[in-house]
Amino acid sequence: MVVKVGGSLFSEAGRILGELGESRRPLLVVPGGGPFARLIRSLQIPDDPAHWMAILAMDQFGWYLAAGGLPVTHDLTAPRGVEILLPYRVMRDRDPLPHSWDVTSDTIAAWVASELRLDLLLLKSVDGITRDGAPVPRVTQPFPCTEVDPCLIPFTLARGVRTTVLNGLVEGRARDFLSGREVPGTVIEPRL
Repeated sequence: MVVKVGGSLFSEAGRILGELGESRRPLLVVPGGGPFARLIRSLQIPDDPAHWMAILAMDQFGWYLAAGGLPVTHDLTAPRGVEILLPYRVMRDRDPLPHSWDVTSDTIAAWVASELRLDLLLLKSVDGITRDGAPVPRVTQPFPCTEVDPCLIPFTLARGVRTTVLNGLVEGRARDFLSGREVPGTVIEPRL
């Protein structure tokens, strides 16, 4: 499974990585951009340099996560344990996504999951996706929302990437999900 650890979870990173490690499942962790990407967004620079700088921000957050002792990889391969993907090299080599703030680490993680034919778990600081203020437990059609980037839902549905959005701020939620328990959140379920 691919697990994106959102940059908004920066202060909870150690606990979250502990929960991921407890699952004893092979997991490829894709870091968000966190405070590093927020700085880049505030600079209001053109899309091309902003795109590459934001992906480098993901690498920076990845190194922060790795400070807890997890191995890092630059290669797009299925994980053998819990590994952190530093995505800049592979994204630079393949350049598969539009250069726009409509594509963030959410869709980059979905692209990684698509390439590896794995499910995706998005750990964010929200309880799932909402529509008109109401929680949406299952998404099967694209619609605009603010909890994920604008490209994520159409991308995952078109590419067949089963995606679960959970609140990583809630202690134990990732651990419970990875051990097969039902937890609150949203599942983006492609109909393939």
